Parts: sequence; structure tokens; C-alpha cells
Amino acid sequence: MPAQDLLVKLWTLPEKEPVLSGLAQKGISIKRVIAPDKGRVMGFVQKHFGDGWMHECEAALASVPSTCYVAVQEKQVIGFACFEATGKDYFGPIGVDPACRAHGVGTGLLLCCLHSMWEMGYAYAIIGWAGDAAPFYEKTVGAISIPDSHPAIYQNLIRK
Repeated sequence: MPAQDLLVKLWTLPEKEPVLSGLAQKGISIKRVIAPDKGRVMGFVQKHFGDGWMHECEAALASVPSTCYVAVQEKQVIGFACFEATGKDYFGPIGVDPACRAHGVGTGLLLCCLHSMWEMGYAYAIIGWAGDAAPFYEKTVGAISIPDSHPAIYQNLIRK
């Protein structure tokens, strides 16, 4: 079965502050990316997740303010998440360095992005092409599958 898009009701989001406080106790902060850090962020994304996600990240970094957040530990990028990179009202991509997973970094990045979308005036967010990560989104933010949503926005990829 192809990957489905998911839908999130933004008015029901969990608070992000407890997650961010827990990360801070581990020496991890989440920041919205600004232009001077573009190269560092793009390098991280390309190294860990490849050119496709790097290009989506680049699109998110072209907005002012950017629609990209990073997780930082000891002045090193350990994760990233974007929204409005592929299309309006879309969340993703998101990625965390494999060595830093299972510590709440992805949850913190997800919540920062989705709360920003709520603050922009969106009532819902679309999580595109969730794939194997769907259970994470369902558990963390109550995401639900959008029936018949594949390929949706992705039907226009050159490789299709």
C-alpha cells in the first residue's frame, strides 16, 4: 500500500514547552533557522538524508522567517524539520541524526513546526507521505490518515 498523507487538527496540539524543557535538560535546543546557518543545515540534511530532503529544506529556508527548525546540541545540528517546503500547509520533511533518536528530538521539532503553522492561521496541517513514521504522528499529535491521498502533491515529481 502506498504511503498516505496524514491530517492533524492544530487546535488540539500538545503543549511544546514541556518537551522543549526536557530537551534543554539534555543540552538540546530547538531553533528556527536563519540565513547565516543555511550552509550548516543544508550540509547536515544532505549528509544524513540525501538530496531530495536537502532541496525541500532549501525551499523552507528561502522563506523569511524560514519554515525550518533545527535541534542543536553542543553547537552541532542533530535534527531538522520543515513546513511549507513542498506545498502550502504541508509539514515535512523531518529527520534526526540516527545517534540522537529516541530522546524526544523529533517530537520537539514536530511540535515547534506545527505550533508555528497554528500561529500562521492554519486549522489543519497535512503531513505528506508519512510512510513508516505514521504511528509516530498518530501517537504524538493525533494525526489521521487521509484516504486516497497518494500521490497527491507528489504526482508532479519529474521522476513520476
